[in-house]
Amino acid sequence: MSGIKNRWINRLRVSRSRETGLHFPGLRHLLRLVALAFLLSVPASHAQEQFPPKVEDFSESMLVVSAAKYLGTTAESMAEIMDKVFSQYGIPDAIIRGEEVSAAVVFGLRYGRGTLETQDGNQYPIYWRGPSAGVDTGGNAAKSFTLVYGLDRVDDIYRRFGGVDGSAFYLGGVAVNYLQRDNIVLAPMRAGIGLRAGVSIGYLKFTRDSGWFPF
Repeated sequence: MSGIKNRWINRLRVSRSRETGLHFPGLRHLLRLVALAFLLSVPASHAQEQFPPKVEDFSESMLVVSAAKYLGTTAESMAEIMDKVFSQYGIPDAIIRGEEVSAAVVFGLRYGRGTLETQDGNQYPIYWRGPSAGVDTGGNAAKSFTLVYGLDRVDDIYRRFGGVDGSAFYLGGVAVNYLQRDNIVLAPMRAGIGLRAGVSIGYLKFTRDSGWFPF
């Protein structure tokens, strides 16, 4: 008798678990993000820590070609996108190439890691993470190519940068938005799988070392 009772209890628990999942369809995005964030926060192996090939120079044409190749888009569409940024801010002081994961169900999280490269050719490891809150839903895994403006010292990048995260504009499969702190402006361009819809207000915290705590 007790065996039958236990089986019914287990069935009820499974049923409730399934029902709960139906009420929170975005939960799977956050669970996947936690798993991917863990992978991004674990220090890379020696082979993975090797920096990518340096950009030949920081001319507009070279940055367009480099970004298109890295993000997997055409040079024509990338030129159209970057022309909008160049016309407003000019040639960047540095670039960041990296990969990231994000997910949101009103409240969202983003984790990433990559390489900061300055105009003089020096390269530095960089990690970023942060929360967002607003009218936003979805999840994605993406490569990012970021133009950095107003960076006088490398140390100044390792701070929090706020902005509107929800694609200031979207062209050719690439989303672009802006982050800013004081006179430093970041223009991340992202291309990848998934979808982030809506507009969310949050920040990204850039650090030298990996970590999982987003705040």
